[in-house]
Amino acid sequence: MDLLHTLFFFTVAIGILISFHEFGHFWVARRTGVKVLRFSVGFGKVLWSRQNKPDSTEYVISAIPLGGYVRMVDEREGAVKKEDLPFAFNRQGLWVRTAIVAAGPLFNLMLAIALFWVALVLGETGLKPVLGEIKSGTLAAKAGFVEGEEILSVNGKATKTWTEAMTAIITDAMDGEHDIITIKVKNIADEQNERALSFNETDKEDSENLYDRLGFKPWSPKLKPIINEVLPDSAALDAGLKKDDLIVSADGKPISDWMQWVEYVKARPDTAINLTIERQGMPLVMSITPQSMQAGDKTEGKIGASVYMPEGLMKAMTVEYSMSPLEAIPAAFKTTYDYSTVTLRMMGKMLVGKASVKNLSGPISIAQIAGQSASMGAVHFIKFMALVSVSLGVLNLLPIPVLDGGHLLFFGIEAVKGSPVPERAQVIFQQIGMVLLLLLMVTAMVVDVQRLIH
Repeated sequence: MDLLHTLFFFTVAIGILISFHEFGHFWVARRTGVKVLRFSVGFGKVLWSRQNKPDSTEYVISAIPLGGYVRMVDEREGAVKKEDLPFAFNRQGLWVRTAIVAAGPLFNLMLAIALFWVALVLGETGLKPVLGEIKSGTLAAKAGFVEGEEILSVNGKATKTWTEAMTAIITDAMDGEHDIITIKVKNIADEQNERALSFNETDKEDSENLYDRLGFKPWSPKLKPIINEVLPDSAALDAGLKKDDLIVSADGKPISDWMQWVEYVKARPDTAINLTIERQGMPLVMSITPQSMQAGDKTEGKIGASVYMPEGLMKAMTVEYSMSPLEAIPAAFKTTYDYSTVTLRMMGKMLVGKASVKNLSGPISIAQIAGQSASMGAVHFIKFMALVSVSLGVLNLLPIPVLDGGHLLFFGIEAVKGSPVPERAQVIFQQIGMVLLLLLMVTAMVVDVQRLIH
């Protein structure tokens, strides 16, 4: 069921993002008078097609959902009927061709703005950015952060939720412009202070482990290990755990709070635990085997049960955050701009060897995140799609032959020299671009597989 859930939301997300990208090319082509022969979402075997008239655009859904294309009338790709010559892509002016090619990635960036706007208007209930225990030796400890402090802003940007605060810190650390990040906090006495979080080049180069080196963890109260909800198809259900059961001991070791129990379970995937519980005042003994799950590069155990939260405590730990439709417009533009610049800088660092290729995400990682974000709610899934849409837009604007940015590079050269780049030269550079793109895809897949097996 988890696999089906992941595959479904991955297909939904990628289908929407690719469709919007190709629709950009299609829409501008039609508006500028270029004839479109086929609009395809996906590659490979055609699963579904529709064509209203023999001479109209054919709409296609194909088997491999990792791309798409818009096929236009073009003399370079085959014979063109005499009556279609005025509508051929290659016969259009430079600026028309430029607009058609640029439309795909620009539509992805426009979609990202729209999705961020929707997420900001809908809002979300998030965990307050209150700090838990600060481990010694971490960047947070060196900067003087203290357990119980609430993060108010990062480099002047207000951070209402834990996710916002951590995203702002990591984004500002990775964008290359900040060696020191100024973070405003308040303590339990409502006194406000500023902390200076310092980064060196090593910290910035390996974003994968940056969060661990930061040393930030959300504050959590000590909760009694009382079961609240048992999920279907879970280890907890198989073992016979029920609502209101109190965990007393595991393998003979006393369990005093919920987080102690969580850590005990995490460390024992697929390993039987002898459990003593208290149910309605009576002790019971049972065995439970946590299911294994992948958490980053680690395999952890889970039982599929939630903790009982005293009334009012959850409300005190969370905050509801949203913007008005007007407020959200500039915020959505700025969010898209910020992620675009960070993506560009990260790609540049990987290109010159200043950032690890472990920062790449292939289809496996993207599929996993799609499933996880969908499980967290509609707003999280919308934000995930917005982030991937930014990545698609930025990636396709890179001046690499085969990508849209490569075609735009050729058009730029044409604008300077006054004539098109020779077809032979274009073919050679496109072949080079294809090799580079395949290397990038293979590297991303290898990184994905390594994450799975470690």
